[in-house]
Amino acid sequence: MALSDADVQKQIKHMMAFTEQEANEKAEEINAKAEEEFNIEKGRLVQTQRLEIMEDYEKKEKQIEQKKIQMSNLMNQARPEVLRARDDLITDLLNEAKQRLSKVVKDTSRYQVLLDGLVLQGLYQLLEPRMIVCCRKQDFPLVKAAAQKAIPMYKVAIQKDVDLRIDQEAFLPEDIAGRVEIYNRDWKIKVSNTLESWLNLLAPQMMPEVWGALFGANANEKFLD
Repeated sequence: MALSDADVQKQIKHMMAFTEQEANEKAEEINAKAEEEFNIEKGRLVQTQRLEIMEDYEKKEKQIEQKKIQMSNLMNQARPEVLRARDDLITDLLNEAKQRLSKVVKDTSRYQVLLDGLVLQGLYQLLEPRMIVCCRKQDFPLVKAAAQKAIPMYKVAIQKDVDLRIDQEAFLPEDIAGRVEIYNRDWKIKVSNTLESWLNLLAPQMMPEVWGALFGANANEKFLD
């Protein structure tokens, strides 16, 4: 039995629809497969790049650590030299200060003030009812004036009388400037006050300030005398 034109057209449409459906399904399958392969490749590339970045980071981290160790070794090697140079500079400053003290002696007004302080401090240190002051022969007038000022100040502060005399038989050596020695009455106890001893006393207290002014503050380093 021959198919009519309508039946032929119907079958043709049916075949075209079937073919189109198969083509769409195949295209979707190809797209899904391609997307899957793309995601897999993308993941592989990301993982590869991640591993390369981590390896590069670890390599640079090791290089930085090695440089830190090298710097630390260099600093440790240089530290004794730096500390020695600092100590030498501090010593030079103290020596210069001592030289300047010797110049103070030549200024009578300033020297008188210093001797006033040395004598009065010596009295406070000894705290004896009878005391003897020894000085250089050329300092005798200045020390006598210092003693005359110190006695009333000492009496007011201690609330006791004091018998103070200046020895005129055994003077101190002339090359020892800015020095007074104070003894108790039987010469068994002595207080020696000098400009240099004052400097030696004050130097450790002022050294942190000097250190900071010369080399800058360092939170990781403390001055040790």
